[in-house]
Amino acid sequence: MEPSFPYSTRISGTGEPDPTFLKRWRGWLVVGGVILLAVVIFLFRSSKNTGTTAATGTGRAVPVLVAQARKGDMAVSLTGLGTVTALNTVTVRSRVDGQLIRVAFTEGQMVHQGDLLAEIDPRPFQVQLMQAEGQRAKDEAAFKNATMDQERFRSLVQQGILPKQQLDAQTSTVNQVEGALKSDQAQVESAKLNLTFSHITAPISGRVGLRLVDLGNMVRATDPSGLAVIAPIQPINVVFTIPADSIQKVMAQSRKGVQLPVEAWDRDLKSRLASGTLAAIDNQVDITTGTVRLKALFGNADSSLFPNQFVNARLQVDTVRDTVIIPTAAVQRSPQGAFVYVIKSDDTVDMRPIEVQGTEGDETAVKRGLAAGERVVTDGLEKLRPGSKVSLPKPEGAAPGKGK
Repeated sequence: MEPSFPYSTRISGTGEPDPTFLKRWRGWLVVGGVILLAVVIFLFRSSKNTGTTAATGTGRAVPVLVAQARKGDMAVSLTGLGTVTALNTVTVRSRVDGQLIRVAFTEGQMVHQGDLLAEIDPRPFQVQLMQAEGQRAKDEAAFKNATMDQERFRSLVQQGILPKQQLDAQTSTVNQVEGALKSDQAQVESAKLNLTFSHITAPISGRVGLRLVDLGNMVRATDPSGLAVIAPIQPINVVFTIPADSIQKVMAQSRKGVQLPVEAWDRDLKSRLASGTLAAIDNQVDITTGTVRLKALFGNADSSLFPNQFVNARLQVDTVRDTVIIPTAAVQRSPQGAFVYVIKSDDTVDMRPIEVQGTEGDETAVKRGLAAGERVVTDGLEKLRPGSKVSLPKPEGAAPGKGK
């Protein structure tokens, strides 16, 4: 029986398969076998790598930074945006009209109450004083003469020489001159007061702002801008807001008579500017923002706070005692809640759910889920999975407060 070949096989004249065709057919079989072998090897290696990764979490150790959980006390604070305000701000104005002939302060200078700030030309007020004193002297002489006539008329009436009606008329004249004399005295005092007002002094102690009127200008008591503004900066206030939901924590401490400490920080919450105490709590909630305004008092001895400066006010409302504290950077969030990566003894990580008790700046208090002394990952978290192998920095290369 003749051997069967594919329909395309060529038959030689002797009835045997064409050798050229057989050679070509064997070549295709060899190429197919090589391709099949390469696919098998690739699948085998991929399966091996996947198994290794599944066993270790990653193909190699992940470099991380760690910190050790510790036990201690942590302050619980409320932070709100605040504005530095002076206790009272005074616009220095002239109380009389005249020409400004002297400016006795330097812009930005610290002045004390009663210090001379400026002087208005006093000569018009000196003339008014002289006129008032001259009129008073004139009326004093008239009063003296009227009084003497009154005494003479009284004696003559007693002797029956003059009628009593004339004495009564003289008594009325004395009273009129006495009233004019009192009016003259008032004019004298008014002129003296105006002369005093020509010397403008500081009504309060504080820092003087920029000069608003130049030397030589006419100033009037009705000028709205005034000469300068004085704002005291020692002590000074900070007005800030906290959420209305947190006001009960503040009120609870206030009812106990506790003086709550307040710190003023810069905008980035990196540098503490000053320390003070809570001075007042507003009596209503701002319905547009859902916040309550509070006022803190700062001594500001180093003048680190400046009126109208924006700061972050941190109000300490409580202290958590004997709790586990870790860096805030170690705390991660998921739909199931907060968790941390804890490093086990074999340098692998375990994802540990925790309950956060409070956060204060770079530190977080853990209520449950973590014990003091355990190590948590603070950097390199994005590459970790439960069971991942980690590599820890050498002690001398670790950041302060972190490391193995």
